[in-house]
Amino acid sequence: MMIDSPDCILFVQHGWTNTYQDILELAKVLKTVKDQIVALNFGCLRTWIKSQDILKLIKQKVAEVLNSYPDTLWRIIGYSLGGLLWLDFVDQHPELWSKINSIVLIGCPINGVDSFGIFKSSETKTAQYLLRSRKIITEKIAQSIPILSIAGDIGNKSDGAIGVETTQIVLGMFTCLPNLSHQELKTSPQVVKIIQKFWNLLPIRITPKKDLSIVLIERLQAIPGITDTQNLDFKRSQVYLLFQDGTSIHIWKNSLSIIYVFLVNKHRQCLYSGCVGLVNAQELQNNLEAIHQDYYELVIHGLG
Repeated sequence: MMIDSPDCILFVQHGWTNTYQDILELAKVLKTVKDQIVALNFGCLRTWIKSQDILKLIKQKVAEVLNSYPDTLWRIIGYSLGGLLWLDFVDQHPELWSKINSIVLIGCPINGVDSFGIFKSSETKTAQYLLRSRKIITEKIAQSIPILSIAGDIGNKSDGAIGVETTQIVLGMFTCLPNLSHQELKTSPQVVKIIQKFWNLLPIRITPKKDLSIVLIERLQAIPGITDTQNLDFKRSQVYLLFQDGTSIHIWKNSLSIIYVFLVNKHRQCLYSGCVGLVNAQELQNNLEAIHQDYYELVIHGLG
């Protein structure tokens, strides 16, 4: 069965010692009808495991998305320390950079901090990993992928958890919103507007879908042993598959067991003709059945 690909995959990542509920609601407000949200939920307890283990979980989910939608672009939103994990993942996988439309970091201490709530960088390896600076890798990534960093300031140049200076970036865009605490950033309508404005500068360019007839011609031409021919025998052929838009595939076998295949539009004009010998007859049959299954929902059945 055919599955329509989304226009965009929206990866969203919650912060430390919380769940994905708030950041998921933010994503739902931001998404368009044809976007698909991928929100990894590590929960409160799971975020205390080794960060490298969480990076493996991100990698697994990314592999699943790539397998399902290999041609769809991504947008990434990382809140707080969750944004640091995605920066590390993106840095480790430059082969994926061409797929990423943009990265949004919300309340994310890019430049490193000595402490974060009860976390102190000097106490545990996990804290050392999480709280170290990502300034260099962020600047490297920003040379290829647009990045927006959003900070809050409730006074004293702090959002109550991290200082504004820890969220600032040299390359990319930076916005500081007054009177918003660290927790409020992930639910604020102001943040939604800032992200939407940023995305409007970087629209997802949707590759126009190929016309069905073009796709079918490419499929027929790829059949092993097929030879392009003139359509002189088209009138002798019979319909093998009829599609809802009027496009049809016809076949005809001559007295020498050479099988001809024709692609015809709704106006009965032959768009493509090819033939295979007896040696490749089964290949032709297999490929025609594969086309039938791949476009099952578009085929008109019950004609025979």
